Amino acid sequence: MKQINFNITIKNVTTVEEISNYWKNQDYINLLERFDFPDANTIKPENLREMLHMAITDFEPNEAAEIVLTYKLSERLNEGQIAQVSNDMLLDKVSEEYPEIDLHYDLFNINQLLYKAYNGKFPNAKATVVDFSMVSKDGYDEEITKEIVLKSFNNGISDSNLLKRLFEEQMATDKEFIEAEAVLWELNKNDATNFILITSEYWLTKDDFSIPEFEGNCLLPEDAEKEDSTA
Repeated sequence: MKQINFNITIKNVTTVEEISNYWKNQDYINLLERFDFPDANTIKPENLREMLHMAITDFEPNEAAEIVLTYKLSERLNEGQIAQVSNDMLLDKVSEEYPEIDLHYDLFNINQLLYKAYNGKFPNAKATVVDFSMVSKDGYDEEITKEIVLKSFNNGISDSNLLKRLFEEQMATDKEFIEAEAVLWELNKNDATNFILITSEYWLTKDDFSIPEFEGNCLLPEDAEKEDSTA
């Protein structure tokens, strides 16, 4: 077992309804074509999103969902699964409830595109953005991973938080936290100690952070290489 210790400061926590830069202009053009919009590549970039919303609403909500899901997730989901999800999206926040959590990021962005187009016919899912710093107390200078961040947050978030209840062992012990890659959608590094993470409100909310500063203790399994060398 290896323990890493950090002084963590939560500088800001915000709730957002969309993630900038997920959808690119080329995505809008490709989707417009799939929604039978003529000459999509001649539309000015600043008008693409608005035109896509108009094109989407020419279709029934579940049909539109199926088109967008097929565009983004046809390599992961088969036709039957896509049809099921397209119907479920109208009733539930599938970006929180779908059993494969590594699809939650894409499902969130698909849901919110449809939510905006239809002015609320789809449930409104939300994401959490956390601006924070992590300063090593023991000279740790290797990469800060999503796993390290989540394990280190264990001391600073509410005991009622879903992560602490669902992944109690991974958060509090040296058990590998494989799911961290899917739980944290983005981990952006501003510099050596300052970061911004984006995740679902399902996993983290502003209310989960009861104290702005705390000591983060991250327990990691020893490297396999080191274990082999001592065998």
